[in-house]
Amino acid sequence: MKAAKNYKFWFCTGSQDLYGDECLRKVADHSAKIVEGLNATGKLPFEVVLKPTLIDQASIRKTFNDANNDEDCAGVITWMHTFSPAKMWIIGLQEYKKPLCHLHTQFNQEIPYDSIDMDFMNENQSAHGDREYGHIVSRMGIERKIVVGHWTDEKVVDKLAGWMRTAIGVMESSHIRVCRFGDNMNNVAVTEGDKVEAQIKFGWEIDHYNVNDLVEYVDAVAAGDVNALVDEYYSKYKIINEGRDLDEFKKHVAVQAQIEIGMEKFLEDNNYHAFVTHFGMLGGLKQLPGLAVQRLMEKGYGFGGEGDWKTAAMVRLMKIMAEGTKDAKGTSFMEDYTYNLVPGKEGILQAHMLEVCPSIADGEIGIKVNPLTMGNREDPARLVFTSKTGPAVATSLVDLGNRFRLIINAVDCKKCEKPMPKLPVATAFWTPQPDLATGAEAWILAGGAHHTAFSYDLSVDQMVDWAAAMGIESVVIDNSTTIRGFKNELRWNAIAFK
Repeated sequence: MKAAKNYKFWFCTGSQDLYGDECLRKVADHSAKIVEGLNATGKLPFEVVLKPTLIDQASIRKTFNDANNDEDCAGVITWMHTFSPAKMWIIGLQEYKKPLCHLHTQFNQEIPYDSIDMDFMNENQSAHGDREYGHIVSRMGIERKIVVGHWTDEKVVDKLAGWMRTAIGVMESSHIRVCRFGDNMNNVAVTEGDKVEAQIKFGWEIDHYNVNDLVEYVDAVAAGDVNALVDEYYSKYKIINEGRDLDEFKKHVAVQAQIEIGMEKFLEDNNYHAFVTHFGMLGGLKQLPGLAVQRLMEKGYGFGGEGDWKTAAMVRLMKIMAEGTKDAKGTSFMEDYTYNLVPGKEGILQAHMLEVCPSIADGEIGIKVNPLTMGNREDPARLVFTSKTGPAVATSLVDLGNRFRLIINAVDCKKCEKPMPKLPVATAFWTPQPDLATGAEAWILAGGAHHTAFSYDLSVDQMVDWAAAMGIESVVIDNSTTIRGFKNELRWNAIAFK
């Protein structure tokens, strides 16, 4: 499924008529060249669209309301070329409802030492105008992203590109609909949460269906469609039958193909973008969905195990934000399983019973059919692989009773030291920053779950910006984390987000 529409971002330049028409012509020309230059970099995931220079309250208000009403506009980038009296911006800012970026730049990169005069100073005073504008946005308590530097600077362009993806996450969050096939696992605390508050905060719709509603779709799948998908599996993946009867193996794989087709049709017919299953609530399903779930995640659906709808929604959200990333390495549902505590080789083995997205796979992907003690059904087929290496981010959205908290951990993914031939699931292995002991202690102090929404293609800053835009608490665990400082941050947050 396609994750998001082809959004655009508006570029709005602030000025006023104090310096005359010639100055305003230069402002408009400079703005046009900046927008043209940004789009020409090829680094921005979405197009920047120039809007007329804003010089009074009426034009500002109209532009912001037009942005609200334009379904293709995902956010506004503002820049004060000259001095723009900030009281003009108040009503427009009050009525504006989409992501906001403040680009603090100027047209020229260097002071023109030999020719600079007062006309130049008056026309090119972003250092002045952006502070006036920044003051009113801060006074009004409006969340925005501030990007500082010359518009040709690669770092500035990269920050704008990252913010755009965060803005898409904000825009698309209100469209996410989660389908729960069954309920949360009994007696488990961390997968629970306030669904009403989640809809208020994030816009998520979280619905419940009896799993046999899904079974009706699965049972209705035509045999020819199942056979065609099984053929696709056999052409795409390595078959690892490990001595099982080949015909019996194929029948198990066909069950997952039937589930994939039926589940995808159910989700499409009912307009869901994420879903959960629970091994204790399988109704008439012959197997716990494994390979089927993995394939649907790869297509862009969010997923959470054991009824974990918060993680399912976050996986969907992060897939949306990462869509179209150059040289993407993948985004997946994940679970902390077991540690390696050998000094100098510390890390956490990540996996799940079956459901890890193959978008994160490194190299060959195989199909195995193995017993699963949970679920009391026939042996399910699943995709097996090891993950890519490199920096990544793991997130956990938890409900603390009076608020949501997003825990964000920078992690370093590595290859396992040795193969694990008897482990019939997909795996990743990572060391949390700043190290396993500190990272794990901080995660536990913050109340982090054992399930995570994980991505190689998003940054800590993007996830922090998303949480800020949604008005929720976030805490970061990375190379700058100390337990003393982290405990203090949690104490301060308890007051700030009370």
